[in-house]
Amino acid sequence: MDLWTVILTIAVGAFCAYLFFTRNRNYFKKHGIPYVKPNPIFGTLTAAIFQFKTLPEVIEESYQCHPEAKYVGCFDFTTPVILLKDPELIKSITIKNFDSFPDHQMFADSPTEPLFQKNLFALTGEAWRDMRTILSPAFTSSKMKMMFKTMSECAINFSDYLVKSDSQHGALDMKDTFGRYTLDVIASTAFGLRVNSLKDRENEFYRTGKSVADFSGVKMFKFFFIKNFRWLSKLFNIKILDRAAEEFFSNAIKTTIATRQKEGIVRPDMIQLMMQSGDRKEKSPLSIEDMTAQAFIFFLGGFDSPATTMSFAARLLALNPEVQKKLQAEIDRELERGAGEISYENLHTMKYLDAVVSETLRMFPPSVIMDRVGDQSFILPPSLPGLEPLQIQPGQNVWIPCYSFHHDPKYFSDPEKFDPERFNEENKSKISPLVYFPFGLGPRICIATRFALMEVKLALFHLLAKCNILPSSKTQPRIELNPKTFVLEPKDGFWLNVEPRIKEDWL
Repeated sequence: MDLWTVILTIAVGAFCAYLFFTRNRNYFKKHGIPYVKPNPIFGTLTAAIFQFKTLPEVIEESYQCHPEAKYVGCFDFTTPVILLKDPELIKSITIKNFDSFPDHQMFADSPTEPLFQKNLFALTGEAWRDMRTILSPAFTSSKMKMMFKTMSECAINFSDYLVKSDSQHGALDMKDTFGRYTLDVIASTAFGLRVNSLKDRENEFYRTGKSVADFSGVKMFKFFFIKNFRWLSKLFNIKILDRAAEEFFSNAIKTTIATRQKEGIVRPDMIQLMMQSGDRKEKSPLSIEDMTAQAFIFFLGGFDSPATTMSFAARLLALNPEVQKKLQAEIDRELERGAGEISYENLHTMKYLDAVVSETLRMFPPSVIMDRVGDQSFILPPSLPGLEPLQIQPGQNVWIPCYSFHHDPKYFSDPEKFDPERFNEENKSKISPLVYFPFGLGPRICIATRFALMEVKLALFHLLAKCNILPSSKTQPRIELNPKTFVLEPKDGFWLNVEPRIKEDWL
């Protein structure tokens, strides 16, 4: 191949790439929609993708531009996305017109990523409705009550470990510590396994969970790339999960099912419901791959997100000792009322504990944004007075910026202040569910909300019943988020001191 042929090939390739990456550049301008000018390749999220800014910072910049607009245009790499800023529009999309926006954006459509492709979060249409119907009974109040004893044992073991260990002699990484508790909860409530990750610190469950939940560094870039360029990811076999992780979850499900069938074990959990799925009329039983995908997303959601919420709660309590003391007083009263124990019913009547958890979720929600994808044509009202309505087509992606709504002073005064009193009996009713939605909205709301809240509350209850949480030498007075990952975590980590309470202070 001569030099001119090489030059021509490169020029044609570069021109084609330019056309591809700029094909949607004028989408919002053409429709008269206010928008954030994007990077031509990486879109609105460029600074987050390259770790110059945190994801909340980047989304907040889009949220704050054109302050009076009901929605603005953004770009997810080269794909136009509509960012909603109006609570009534959010209600319209997620609740009133759910049938027009029933799905999440597809992350992976390749058979090489079955755990991401087939889980409840990723399923669409009838497949999602069918799976939701199967799994929903596992998360009712009655089922949570059945799981309460098992979860309580994990929480008591967790708090006892901290009291008896040498943790008071040095700072603890609370994300790692809480993660070991949540791992034990998932292993026992979903798989029927006793793992004890606090003592067996290198067990396979914990190592695998920590690996799959890590979305920092190169893995973060791969996530965005796969989500936006699925055909290229499929072509070059780019994956998020490695084969070992897939086999681990598949083998765990197979072993659990085989043990239950052999020993006649029946448990009130989602795996049991999936095993019984073949009993439904005119429905085929779920495959091992289907079951594994649901176990995977439940594992991921029940392991990392609650551990992060607990870690933020612990740090906020360490930095606000007056709140911690008030919460401990409520805990002590409940222990006195229950003769040293806490029941399922009494845990759910603890108003200040609920307020502390709710305020933590406001400040640091599990997701920075949630999304919906339209499956039919839909007309949005004008974004600004004087503009035309926008007719969006099937496949249009919509972003709902949870973090930005939770930190908007229009809805929460002094939003950067940790103030559980926002959620006391007097104030709680004033908070609209259209501006506070840590677990989502509408039929797509997180199926395991009750499970996650009970998991968080039990850990905080038993920890604070026996221990005080204090700042460490590594703890900064102000929480600054880490741009190296798109999940929320502080730059300086979750290093805190935990010391046993004086014996006379607790029952």
